[in-house]
Amino acid sequence: MTGAAPKQLSTPELVAMVASLSALNALAIDIMLPALPQIGAAFQVANDNDRQLVVVCYVALFGIAQLVYGPLADAFGRRSVLIYALGIYIAGSILCVIAPNFELFLAARALQGVGAAATRVIATAVVRDVTEGRRMAQVMSMAMTVFMIVPIVAPSLGQLILFVAPWRWIFGALLIYALIVLAWALFRLPETLAPENRRPFNPPAIVDAYAMVLRERQTVGYMIATTFVTACLFGYITSSEQLFVDVYNLGPAFPLAFASIAIAISVGTFLNSRLVVRHGMRRLSHTMIIGFTISALTLAAIAQLGLATFPVFTAMLAITFAMFGFIASNFNALAMEPVGRVAGSASAIYGAVTATGGAIIGALIARAFDGSPTPFAMGLAASGAATLLAVLWTERGKLFGVGPTMIQRS
Repeated sequence: MTGAAPKQLSTPELVAMVASLSALNALAIDIMLPALPQIGAAFQVANDNDRQLVVVCYVALFGIAQLVYGPLADAFGRRSVLIYALGIYIAGSILCVIAPNFELFLAARALQGVGAAATRVIATAVVRDVTEGRRMAQVMSMAMTVFMIVPIVAPSLGQLILFVAPWRWIFGALLIYALIVLAWALFRLPETLAPENRRPFNPPAIVDAYAMVLRERQTVGYMIATTFVTACLFGYITSSEQLFVDVYNLGPAFPLAFASIAIAISVGTFLNSRLVVRHGMRRLSHTMIIGFTISALTLAAIAQLGLATFPVFTAMLAITFAMFGFIASNFNALAMEPVGRVAGSASAIYGAVTATGGAIIGALIARAFDGSPTPFAMGLAASGAATLLAVLWTERGKLFGVGPTMIQRS
């Protein structure tokens, strides 16, 4: 099933493949946001906030399943684990298309999350296998810049599908995309795990690998920080349809507002890829998390005072999330920097904690929705402050350190 693959990917193809794998996850969330009202109506969901479970079930299993994929990827290699996981995602997509009730539909979304979890683990592990330090942050930022096109266009694509077809066709589109990614991985993805870094797949080896990861203060600290900042993003994604449609009455124009925030994130991510090698991961990410927190606190104050009109809310949100683009990939690289020998397990536990924790906290932010932007803005500010505190703990109160400069492996 796995077939032959090239010995090595060029940097452009590596960036493109990592972006495509990340896009599989982003599409599974963003493309169906405009369809949430139709999904709720089709399954006769009584509470509008319960529509959020379509996102939450996916993200929660996306996080938890990574704990299994990490040890699998360290034992059996990146490529074969990814290919079989894509099969699980495809099965979940098919079930989404045919699910007759809301409970089975949520189970299908969870199955999609289980399959997509491997894309997060494998993409990070592959990049860590062939790069280090600032170079890893640069490659991840380049990939994120490409993949950020997805949140910009996905809701609009979902809306276009709804104009011409029932909502289930959105999940048909996810199925087609997954099949394309599977074919690409089969024919082009090499095995990047070095033979000497393979680890046995048994409970003692798994526990030992995770213990190695959890002993690294830098890894644990940036994992906690990423969890809180990811909660900001998940809270926004989960409640975005209610914020822009229910509060600001955008209707079918919702994808345009959603795209504007995605563009802001992608601009920040692109600028980070251009600046990180020169200025370092710590200097950029620490500066931006301070700015993120201040901006979120300002938005919360504006909302509390009743001044968060649509232009003001959207502009402040764009400014805040533009800084997110400087934070995520740098935190990821900083967390992975000390744990190259167990990159699969490290990527797994990092992804599991940040995705699951971020989903839970983000869901709490979204569930607080009361018909106004105030609870969301206050949740954004609280999570931003918690992120900053986690970074201060990790760095023992000393921010903006340069850290070692590493270069790409030959």
